Amino acid sequence: MKRIDPTVIAETRYVAAFVAILSVLLQAVFLIIGKWDITVLLGNILSALVAIVNFFLLGVTVTKAMTKDEKDMGAYMKLSKTYRFLMVILICGLGIYFKCFNDIAVIVPLFFPNVAIFIRGFKLKNQTTSEGGEQNAV
Repeated sequence: MKRIDPTVIAETRYVAAFVAILSVLLQAVFLIIGKWDITVLLGNILSALVAIVNFFLLGVTVTKAMTKDEKDMGAYMKLSKTYRFLMVILICGLGIYFKCFNDIAVIVPLFFPNVAIFIRGFKLKNQTTSEGGEQNAV
């Protein structure tokens, strides 16, 4: 088995930490509005794990795709996207089907990695401009 790229591990840790923080906030919102029960926690855990695994698999796929030629790279990425999408839909569907999971708590955490990536990109852009990097003219 090949070693996993340290960048993939570092970025997955960042996303996992962000997902954990947002999951705590989701739990707090349910608690504040008086709708919290164990199904919220179970749904959140299920979906958060799926979101983190999906992001990790994306990172591994990108790393492996970089070793392929340009023609095979696109097909490899498309196949990975299809399988990862099916995994997310299947587990999300199971989470909604079984009533031991709260439907909202199953769906919302799937978007947490996107928020983490957006904020990471925003931070990196601000770091670059504050360190004297290129600034876009208005």
